[in-house]
Amino acid sequence: MKNAKPLVMTAAALALASWVGFSFYQAYQPKPIRLQGQIESQQYSISSKVPGRIDQVLVRKGDSVEKGELIFTLHSPEIAAKLEQAKAGEKAAGALAKEAEKGARSQQIQAAKDQWLKAKAAASLMEKTYLRVNNLYSDGVVAEQKRDEAKTQWDAAKYTESAAFQMYQMAKEGARSETKVAAAEKARMAAGAVAEVEAYAKDTAIESWFDGEVSQVLLQSGELAPQGFPVVTVIDTKDSWAVLNVREDWLKHFDKGTTFEAYLPALDKNVEFKVTHVAVMGDFATWRSTDASQGFDLRTFEVEARPTQPDVDLRMGMSLVVNLD
Repeated sequence: MKNAKPLVMTAAALALASWVGFSFYQAYQPKPIRLQGQIESQQYSISSKVPGRIDQVLVRKGDSVEKGELIFTLHSPEIAAKLEQAKAGEKAAGALAKEAEKGARSQQIQAAKDQWLKAKAAASLMEKTYLRVNNLYSDGVVAEQKRDEAKTQWDAAKYTESAAFQMYQMAKEGARSETKVAAAEKARMAAGAVAEVEAYAKDTAIESWFDGEVSQVLLQSGELAPQGFPVVTVIDTKDSWAVLNVREDWLKHFDKGTTFEAYLPALDKNVEFKVTHVAVMGDFATWRSTDASQGFDLRTFEVEARPTQPDVDLRMGMSLVVNLD
């Protein structure tokens, strides 16, 4: 018994010394680096190309939507009025193009022909009149003035006949090719105006371009929606990634393409991520200086990483913790 007591005391002293030594060892070991980040998801804003008053909003926050699903509708009487104007302009331009293509009506052609025949008959009469007056002038019966007047009237009748004949030919030939082309292009321009207004009218019923979950509804029925203003915001829950703000002296742990594990409290498990993007942030980090003599600050980099397993149920805003050795 007397020998046992010193042995116990010795063992206790050794244990105490070991514990003190281990405590000092741990106290002088570098503390582990712990980084905190969060989950981001792809967001889409659903808006209209045209302004208007919201008629109906067909979704609520938290609803799942699919591509092509109707999200909201607009009431815009101004677009309806513009569409009527454009359609009327299209009909008018089309009628003018048909008129230019078909040419003058048969009644117009006949009227031009009759005018030419009338002028032709008048020119023939004036020719005969001149010949008679010229014979009388040769016989010394009439003065030279009368002969000159008859000659002038005959020349004028010939010019009138020629002009009437040209008008008759124009009526038969119809519009010039350039006029036909111009009329056809005006008809096309009017059709394009109708198509443009119809596209705007179609955009009063706005559908989702994406699959996802509604995160925000910014306007309700009866409110005015400006052009391009986001009425509904949709989050693609299948397109999520982790974002970390990393000081540059720790950036060696996050080379592009490397993987790391992060703990997500919301899921209560570790998830593996792969670094996909690294970019410097605009501000400077002032956590500590790397060199006391120089005292310069370290910059902060934004690191994006995507999960290596596609079936991880990540949601925007989840926090994550990364421990660096």
